[in-house]
Amino acid sequence: MRWFGALFLVLCLSMSITACQGPGEPGEPRPASPPASVPASPDARPSAADPASPAPSSKPPAPVSTRPALSAEAQAQLDRELIVAAKANNVPLASELIQRGGNVNAKDAIQDSAFLYAGAEGFNEVLRLTLAAGADVASTNRYGGTALIPASEHGHVETVQILVDAGVPVNHVNNLGWTAMQEAILLNSGGPRQQEVVRLLLAAGADPNIRDAEGRTALQNAERLGFAEIAAMLRGRG
Repeated sequence: MRWFGALFLVLCLSMSITACQGPGEPGEPRPASPPASVPASPDARPSAADPASPAPSSKPPAPVSTRPALSAEAQAQLDRELIVAAKANNVPLASELIQRGGNVNAKDAIQDSAFLYAGAEGFNEVLRLTLAAGADVASTNRYGGTALIPASEHGHVETVQILVDAGVPVNHVNNLGWTAMQEAILLNSGGPRQQEVVRLLLAAGADPNIRDAEGRTALQNAERLGFAEIAAMLRGRG
């Protein structure tokens, strides 16, 4: 009977080992179970290939001005310096002062601004700087006139074209009752430059029928002063 009990014990041990190993060949290690899915960290960055990832913005960040704000006194001083530079036709200095924040529309004691003075005197480089810096093309001088009126009087042909292209009103009437066309006729010689100015003004839509303070049209003034070439341009334009 002892040998029977020993055999029974051996069989039991064998069955226990087989049950622990599970399926597969005896002695073969079991394959490892696949790892469980690990939830993504809330701080993890989305993959560039992830269609749910938001596209990066292509809009560049707004520029931040690094220019310190000026006190009222410092701004006024800068504006005065700009007017002086414009009156001296000092292009490099005017450019520097504008870049530093000089106001091209600020006026001095006699109502000249850098823009108005440059336009009146035909300082075209300074004039272009002021226009690029936001000059008020409708601003007026101490006579109530735009920059176009004295430019036309002086026969500054290129300046007149610049101002017309910039949008200065061509039919503005100053305190003396004159438009740019009237002043071009009344206060000059009627020569070739004045003739070209009148042509440019007409092309820009100037009205030759606006009367001066004495009630005369541009044509009547041209005829009265003996400016035959200008009068010929004006006939039939009324």
